[in-house]
Amino acid sequence: MIQGSTELVAIVGSPIAQVKSPENFNTWFANNGRDLAMIAIDLRENALDAFLSTLRGWQNLRGCVVTVPYKQVLATRLDGVSNRAKALCSVNVIRREPDGRLLGDNVDGEGFLNAARRQGFQSAGKRALVIGCGGVGSAIAYALCEAGVNGLVLDDVSAERADGLVERLGSLFPAQRIERVYESLADFDLLVNASPVGMGDSGELPLPAAMLESLQPDTYVADVVTSPEITPLLEFARARGCTIQTGPQMALAQLGNLGAFMGATPLEIQP
Repeated sequence: MIQGSTELVAIVGSPIAQVKSPENFNTWFANNGRDLAMIAIDLRENALDAFLSTLRGWQNLRGCVVTVPYKQVLATRLDGVSNRAKALCSVNVIRREPDGRLLGDNVDGEGFLNAARRQGFQSAGKRALVIGCGGVGSAIAYALCEAGVNGLVLDDVSAERADGLVERLGSLFPAQRIERVYESLADFDLLVNASPVGMGDSGELPLPAAMLESLQPDTYVADVVTSPEITPLLEFARARGCTIQTGPQMALAQLGNLGAFMGATPLEIQP
């Protein structure tokens, strides 16, 4: 129940109706005895600066989760970000400090790895393909490099964006093999759709059908799309016998990280 003493957390993006975070967060807050509540804000891009200005003085709004399409654009407008958020040029959570400063972090990658571990998948030593090099895809790719995958391939509709992420991760993880080209899915242990393809009722697949025919039953297949929960890619993968990971599973797995951040866990902050 929201009371006068309740502190608020927002989730900001556009569109916002499809997100599951308010339900998940409010359940987590209640189960952990937090007098907190999440609200969803569908924000136009031309209102971002005004929102941040308001957030600095909104004393019972602790901060916000950031979703598409603002993870990268907001990373450059804060007072400080964590080391990984600076490396990724992307944030998915913003905390307002008592003095009004806004600090950002990106826990998308941790959430992805946490969800995979819960299903028994360990990424160390595995070969991975990540489709989509935007905010969430960059965070997952970064986390996979940290976790010690044995080879990472990146794909995106924008060759420039994919090449930029390959270059950035290559400088951060010089011992890691990061590539752009692949001809088959047969050699991958992990396939991640980190793009919005498959959202809603589009029925779209992130890869051509001919490429998907090379998907092996022992490949772990994940999708970040939260609605529908079983995307066309996951439906195809499940039919092939693959273990799958849904967008809501990833969101639930990062609740602890996000809750800790909102609870003022110290960060290494870069101005």
